[in-house]
Amino acid sequence: MTKLYLVPTPIGNLKDITFRAIEILKEADLILAEDTRTSGKLLKYFEINTPMQSHHMHNEHKTLGGIVEKLKSGTTIALISDAGTPAISDPGFLLVRACIEANIDVECLPGATAFVPALVNSGLPNDKFVFEGFLPVKKGRQTRLKLLAEEIRTMIFYESPHKLVKTLGHFCEYFGEDRLVSVSRELTKLYEETIRGTAKEVLEYYSNKPPKGEIVIVVEGKK
Repeated sequence: MTKLYLVPTPIGNLKDITFRAIEILKEADLILAEDTRTSGKLLKYFEINTPMQSHHMHNEHKTLGGIVEKLKSGTTIALISDAGTPAISDPGFLLVRACIEANIDVECLPGATAFVPALVNSGLPNDKFVFEGFLPVKKGRQTRLKLLAEEIRTMIFYESPHKLVKTLGHFCEYFGEDRLVSVSRELTKLYEETIRGTAKEVLEYYSNKPPKGEIVIVVEGKK
């Protein structure tokens, strides 16, 4: 049966891919990749020769119809992102929704995603949590922060390194300087680091040591 597979890829260490993920990527007729250059390195490492097609946030609206038609015609397609699980702060949702509407089978394999190890590493309560992804850059940011200031569950955010200090400053302002925060950086990679403390302490640390790499912020909920 024709199927769309969502295949998680490693967030850093290439050995974190599953045997089944490699199998699906080898057997699929086509791989949709967020960045074919980035994914090309992964496919080369595991000797996967399946054809690739670009599928990212800037073209997914335009290519959606053609992809659905390919699936209807019997093409088995695997969707991957640059790192982690597709559709988690990455392209994927629109295609999954279109496939469901077209009665095309969709299967998401379990695998790597950055926020789970960051949450577990944080030492903050993980029985109940809310994944926020990236905060709005400008419009709606203040409104969102005011709303989240009342959130009692542990909160998880993604952030780019050049915006981390600004975001931590906003957490101090809206959540309070004593709110506990954990910042995980470069997970599964050589220079993996997790810094824990109050919002003020973590802000001071990264103000003096500009961060690099992919970043996950875990924030204590309101007590």
